[in-house]
Amino acid sequence: MASNKPPSAADQQLIEHAARHGFTITVKQLAVWRRAGLLPGNIPGGGLGRGWGSTSTPPSDSFDLVVALARLAGRGKRPADLALLLFADGLPVPEAAVRSAFRAAVDTVALPYEEELPADDLDLDERLNQLSNVLADSGQTVTLVPARARRIDERIARILGELPSEITKLDQNAEPSPFTPQDATLTAVTATLGGSVPVQDLGALLRAMSPSMTAHPFASLVETTREDAPDAADKVLAEDGSLAFLPEGDARDPLRALADTAPLEDLAASWRTAQQVREWALDLCDRVEGELNAGRLGEAVTQWMHGRQLLSGLSVIETLRERRWSPSKGALSALMLLFQCQMFVVLDSLVPGCQWHVLQIPGVVPPPVRDLILDKVRPEAAAPVAAIPGSPQTDRP
Repeated sequence: MASNKPPSAADQQLIEHAARHGFTITVKQLAVWRRAGLLPGNIPGGGLGRGWGSTSTPPSDSFDLVVALARLAGRGKRPADLALLLFADGLPVPEAAVRSAFRAAVDTVALPYEEELPADDLDLDERLNQLSNVLADSGQTVTLVPARARRIDERIARILGELPSEITKLDQNAEPSPFTPQDATLTAVTATLGGSVPVQDLGALLRAMSPSMTAHPFASLVETTREDAPDAADKVLAEDGSLAFLPEGDARDPLRALADTAPLEDLAASWRTAQQVREWALDLCDRVEGELNAGRLGEAVTQWMHGRQLLSGLSVIETLRERRWSPSKGALSALMLLFQCQMFVVLDSLVPGCQWHVLQIPGVVPPPVRDLILDKVRPEAAAPVAAIPGSPQTDRP
């Protein structure tokens, strides 16, 4: 039953403040936002005396928050979405609500048939074997190459024809193992659940994500890590060829820990970076298609080809895979970027003197990610380097 109780003097101040900004809010809305942890309660004051009750005042932060909540809430956003959007706008949303929203974003990562696999009765290898059988029977797989990226790849391949011999020679794997979509799905699930994924499988996954390419130099580089750099490989690879420096267990647990403990300024910086990466990736696709439509291959196509198998290209694929952006997707991407920075710190401790300048080469990582990594991990490595001949220069000013 709706309450006819008039608003307190403190709530009336918030209602009038929202009205001056063109929004109508109610006592009920204020109560809902407070229960969701999005709006702090009023600050109790002294008693009025003679049984007249007590006074209270709104926290100073509440005035900006009620205006922002009134502006955003009408769009049907969940409380976690509202917390993230308020946080992204730099508004003083309570910290507990922010961390809860980031943690909830991790909980949205669901694996195929995960709930149907008995975690207590089977060890990880048995669970993965059972999942492999389920995937084979159901045909459910991840989308390796979104349709837009596949069309761009095919158009470029038709124009350029076969790769130059100097490029194909860089692929040292003459007979790579074929990787089906089911194989790729199982590999992704294995990595998420903390199973062992050899670099050979990572290389095969990279090849599967670029099916139109007749040679895959970067995949070959991953596959031959132990042969090409044995000293470094001994420090970063386990005996089975998997990455030894990654945390054990479910890969979602470190992301939850970051949601709970990372400084708020780091969460904000990684959120902005995640948004910038998405904007950069979609802009690159637009520019590549524009050059293809005009019949003049230029900087965008060159940038696409240089980064197709590197982290920048993988970011484009991931952006296109998520056609509908949501605040929880942004929060998850932000946590993954922070985790990536952590792993670079670990890698730097294992192999001192890592070639950080490689991140400055256009096409290796998206420019926003490069800036985040260098600012958070190795700011002294942020000096610009020369671009790859023929590639667009996107180094920092």
